[in-house]
Amino acid sequence: MVKIGIIAVVAGIIISIGIALYYYDQYQPNFVFAEAGEPIQVGPVKYIVEYDGTHEGDEDTVPEHVFVKIRIKATNLSSEETRMSGGQFYIVDENNDKTQPVYGDFSDEDLLDYYLQPNKETTFTTQFDVPFDEGKQYKIGIQPTKVQSSLDIGIICLLNC
Repeated sequence: MVKIGIIAVVAGIIISIGIALYYYDQYQPNFVFAEAGEPIQVGPVKYIVEYDGTHEGDEDTVPEHVFVKIRIKATNLSSEETRMSGGQFYIVDENNDKTQPVYGDFSDEDLLDYYLQPNKETTFTTQFDVPFDEGKQYKIGIQPTKVQSSLDIGIICLLNC
């Protein structure tokens, strides 16, 4: 009787571990890598991200360091409109420090919040306030929005790859 109880407990533990490992594996992020200027798909959106120089801001928004500006071409590949926001993007330096974008009214193309229409390419810019050094490596990270429900995370090597 005791042997049957021990076998049942051990079988229950093994089954629980198997189920946990299955769900752990199903919800791991899928990292997609690309170089600047190359297309990369994160969820239903294809992005082309390029370095677009640096700037010192404007009268209303002055950076602590310098603004590193990127140009983003986005195409919604799905049949429904999908949301895109500046919060999906971040810059990573050589020390793996992440910096979120700074929003301002620097140009007509500044990305804050936008709904991409199906199969239509749209161009945006955004900028990051970082201590910039042209000799260092910088990467851009792209996360899907919650509505896109994708496990993809795009990593684009922006400079000095």
